[in-house]
Amino acid sequence: METGDRKTAKFKWLNSTVLGIGVASLFSDWAHEIATTVLPSFLATMGVAAMWLGIIEGVADGLSSFAKLASGYYTDKLRRRKPVAVIGYIVTALGTASFGLATAAWHILIARSVAWLGRGVRTPVRKALLSAAVTPETYGRAFGFERMMDTIGAIVGPASAFILLQMLNFHYPSLFALTLIPGILAALAIAFLVKETDRKPVSYSSFFQGAKMLPGKFRKFLGAVFLFGMGDFAPSLLILLAVSSLKEVMPTERAAAYATGLYLFRNVMYATFSMIAGNLADRFKKNVLLSLGYGLGAAMALMVIVFPLNLTTLIIVFALSGIYVATEEPLEDSFCAELVEKSNHGMAFGTLATINGVGDFFSSMIVGALWTGLGQQIAFSYTAILFIAGALLVLTIKPETKVQQV
Repeated sequence: METGDRKTAKFKWLNSTVLGIGVASLFSDWAHEIATTVLPSFLATMGVAAMWLGIIEGVADGLSSFAKLASGYYTDKLRRRKPVAVIGYIVTALGTASFGLATAAWHILIARSVAWLGRGVRTPVRKALLSAAVTPETYGRAFGFERMMDTIGAIVGPASAFILLQMLNFHYPSLFALTLIPGILAALAIAFLVKETDRKPVSYSSFFQGAKMLPGKFRKFLGAVFLFGMGDFAPSLLILLAVSSLKEVMPTERAAAYATGLYLFRNVMYATFSMIAGNLADRFKKNVLLSLGYGLGAAMALMVIVFPLNLTTLIIVFALSGIYVATEEPLEDSFCAELVEKSNHGMAFGTLATINGVGDFFSSMIVGALWTGLGQQIAFSYTAILFIAGALLVLTIKPETKVQQV
């Protein structure tokens, strides 16, 4: 691309492909957030033990992580990646809708696993398509836009689940069937809006050869991501923190309502700051901004340790939670794209997603166990230490190119 064309492209980053991927993220998250919101109560109607929810989510997340790694490796060897993404979105939509056919917990386990396999397959492909559609100077805005759209879906999904379930007289199979609409719309957005031309495949002789082709700086980056991820617990633990703190001064039902409102506020902050973080990523060094995002996570954990957990403190804690995730996610993706050649982006994004998945799998269990066994302060101290370690390590990774001012 000529210099003049490149400068023009900086201001045209919101092209058909970026828009299509953003719309797909919104609709897909809308669909599976509906299912996720009502899944605990649906399992309760079957009379199954709460343990099953942990088994379902753990197995599905594990399979998804494996699929991300395999998909990233495989799709670098293809001339066109888009068909794989379309299939992944369709599989996720069908798997989620099939919850309505379940009459036992193991049926849900199979359906969720199928849906999350599709999600795992499409994730590195979507990110590779997105990075291929823009110039390196606009990676931040493109990934920030995608995260913003995804989070809007995460806000609309639970809200629509609450409304639709009452309209359907709590008939769960009908609600799950309705998730097909946004789920298939997501696949159609990829099929018709995302533009892709033939690319030169990378001829890895093996997975391990592909991994060796990833640069040393990227492997160091993965180390920082892993440190951070091992402390990055699920937001459901923040909801538990809010309920357990507020029920000391108000009825449990009211505390639960406040906690739900705080979680919604957290997601609004997440959606708002994703685009801001993406814009900043195109103007400043990505390693510094990512370190700042990890640092905001540490500040959130330290607030839980140091300050009394009244409503004011919890509002700040949930706000910081939304802002640090809004900073971390687009910065990790855009920094990954900057550190690795575009021809290897499938492998790079698949590996990054797998590292994040491993962190997600272990972090909540470790934080929950520390909380139960040694207390809340020890649990959040563990989180703060790992967040700070990740922030310091990512600061030592110098970007490959100097980001131009735009």
